Amino acid sequence: MKSKIADIRLDYSKKDLNESDVLDDPIKQFEIWLEEAISAEVHEPTAMNVASVSKEGSISSRTVLLKGVEDKAFVFYTNYNSRKGKSLQETKKAALNFFWPELERQVCVEGTVEKVSPEMSDKYFASRPYKSKVGAWASEQSSQIDSKNVIVARFAKYAAKFITHVPRPEHWGGFAIKPTRIEFWQGRPSRLHDRIQYQLNEQGEWLKSRLAP
Repeated sequence: MKSKIADIRLDYSKKDLNESDVLDDPIKQFEIWLEEAISAEVHEPTAMNVASVSKEGSISSRTVLLKGVEDKAFVFYTNYNSRKGKSLQETKKAALNFFWPELERQVCVEGTVEKVSPEMSDKYFASRPYKSKVGAWASEQSSQIDSKNVIVARFAKYAAKFITHVPRPEHWGGFAIKPTRIEFWQGRPSRLHDRIQYQLNEQGEWLKSRLAP
């Protein structure tokens, strides 16, 4: 490579993060940080990396968009038959990471996974643009295909079938990640970053602590 990637680094200095700066409820604290990311015009503020593990122990990750924080859970939608869909249903565990470089912040989430209700998936699917709805039918996500023409043809097929109303496919819907651990990370000079962790105990209470950078 021409670039010396080992020499690429930034020093973080915008803000610090003290225990007194955060709420006792990490979900409410996340919502505050997300609103600040939106106000700061962070590029794709709802983008999050979702890491999953299959029943065989194979780990994979990808970036998707958060579509809501409902009943103290992080919600996104996808194809249930995709690689991530199958893994999330098999082990019911996931980790999320939100990175907002403009604010020198990230949020790490670990938790358990369950499907949202069909009614909730229907409601969100109905709000999607027409072409996105057709795309949910056209793509057998994560399956191998011979060429891009396969997808183009399938899209045309379902666009002709669903001219106006596009129903939600049964293989498409939402997942809710119910957090058991949430960490708020604020970049600091000299790599002495601030890290505040919330851990859910057996009584359903959030225990807050500071972690070494």
